[in-house]
Amino acid sequence: MSISDPPHRPTSPSDKELGFSKAKPVHWLSPLMLINTAFQVVASNVFGEYLDKRDLQQPLPTTVFTESGDGDELWFDFVADLGDGFNSTYSIAYLLAQDSLTVGDLPPMPRGQFLVMGGDEVYPTPSWQRYGDKTKGPYEAAMPVPPEGGQPNLYALPGNHDWYDGLTSFMRLFAKDGTHHVGGWNARQARSYFAIELPHRWWLLAVDTQFGAYIDDAQLAYFHGAAARFAPGDKVILCTPTPSWVEAVDNPGAYDPIDFFVRTVLNPAGADIKLMLSGDLHHYTHYRPTDNDRHLIHCGGGGAYLYPTHRMPESIPVPPPRPNTHTPSEPQSTYELAATFPSKARSRRYAAGVFGRVPRYNLGFVGLLGGTQTALMLALLALFGHPSGETRRWLELPVGLIGLVILLATVSFATSTTDGTLHRWRRVALGGGHGLTQIGLGILGTWAWSSLPLMHAGWPLPIFTTLLYLIVLGFVSTMLFCAYMLLASSFGVNTNELFSGQSIVDSKSFLRLHLDRDGALTVHPIAVPKVSRHWRATPEAVPTASWLEPVAPIGTHLVEAPIVIR
Repeated sequence: MSISDPPHRPTSPSDKELGFSKAKPVHWLSPLMLINTAFQVVASNVFGEYLDKRDLQQPLPTTVFTESGDGDELWFDFVADLGDGFNSTYSIAYLLAQDSLTVGDLPPMPRGQFLVMGGDEVYPTPSWQRYGDKTKGPYEAAMPVPPEGGQPNLYALPGNHDWYDGLTSFMRLFAKDGTHHVGGWNARQARSYFAIELPHRWWLLAVDTQFGAYIDDAQLAYFHGAAARFAPGDKVILCTPTPSWVEAVDNPGAYDPIDFFVRTVLNPAGADIKLMLSGDLHHYTHYRPTDNDRHLIHCGGGGAYLYPTHRMPESIPVPPPRPNTHTPSEPQSTYELAATFPSKARSRRYAAGVFGRVPRYNLGFVGLLGGTQTALMLALLALFGHPSGETRRWLELPVGLIGLVILLATVSFATSTTDGTLHRWRRVALGGGHGLTQIGLGILGTWAWSSLPLMHAGWPLPIFTTLLYLIVLGFVSTMLFCAYMLLASSFGVNTNELFSGQSIVDSKSFLRLHLDRDGALTVHPIAVPKVSRHWRATPEAVPTASWLEPVAPIGTHLVEAPIVIR
């Protein structure tokens, strides 16, 4: 799909009628995806400074936006981590687009007068085509034209997946200064960050920290300009690409860019942060204060694979302790875990499902492990068949190389992430143990397979048995890999991979926020336990209606009681 004017209203849910491809969830363990992810991580670490286009935004408009609401009452929405599989992304987009939403016993909540996308608007990497198929297409289908009551606005904050091309595609889609539409939403911003003045002396500030590195001078100048309009005591909703308050538990430096922003921009203006919002971790988690009135929420349930909640700490200090460094921007406070979605018990059950979901959604990965085990088997058989002489010495080389590759791959897998507190050398031991177990499986499998009568039959049975070996050992090796991930996750290692490999599309969430006439902010955390998988076209509906509607209603409920900040 090219990101252009929408086609006519479809009469069926086919890709051709919709004008974009309904994407399947990303299979994160497929061989090509593993190579691509490794390349993107290396490129972002090595060339991040060169890809940074934020300084080039200096000449762009410095608009500070105003959302006045209706009679000083304002509804708005927050969603993050979208643009993955169609069913999950569109289920959330459909709920966001409806005129009102009834959740539990609450009165109907009207659609937000503006929508904030809090980061990672497309997966796995950004491109013009992917944004069209995975983001703009589904949101356009959910709200094809502006509703009669007025066009809602759209603001987007980039996450790390939006940054992999240096924001090129992100800026083309979202930063159009009010001249571009994503379906019925009007994309207002001109930069990758923004400030919005809300009623009752509330402000929403969205800061772009580019892989958590730093805040550029052009951005600081923009927010200093916005802060010049603050009055002491103004209340701030601070949106960040990642929940650095949680990341700081393992990496205290993760909070530094936000601490710097608070110290240099907000504190001098006398502003008071009441709510910190982010996505990036693909679930809902709320930390409530013990000695102040600030709430910390990350809600990344917009469509991407589920991230576990059972590893979330029960309490966190913010700002994190940083001995022998600068003075923090504010006194340290303790925040307690108030709620998660899914629950920690449900998250553990999801984790245990790794043995069924990983082979189901990553057949290429099963083939990769099976091919590696088959190569090891053939090399071992050749070595066993030449007990002495020069030929044996040459045949030892491929066996050693394959074993070395397995060890390097498993150790690299265990040490490639920084989640958890396990020391690096213990990660090496954990990954090395996994690699040695895989090699042991290959030796055992070779011995067992060589004992079968079929292995000694004439042509073409050896080809058939080799193919069968690849399938069987591929499956067994994958089960061993799943067992390793389940074990490693108990130490906080490869927790993300444990869940990304499962491509879980359910247990999604978003926020509907309400500023009432008295100036109180209420956050409604809306859970979607199960996304829709079956859709029907609505060719006879009014122009403002969604192009597709679920065959069965999409169930919702509140994760916890509405959070009221007065």
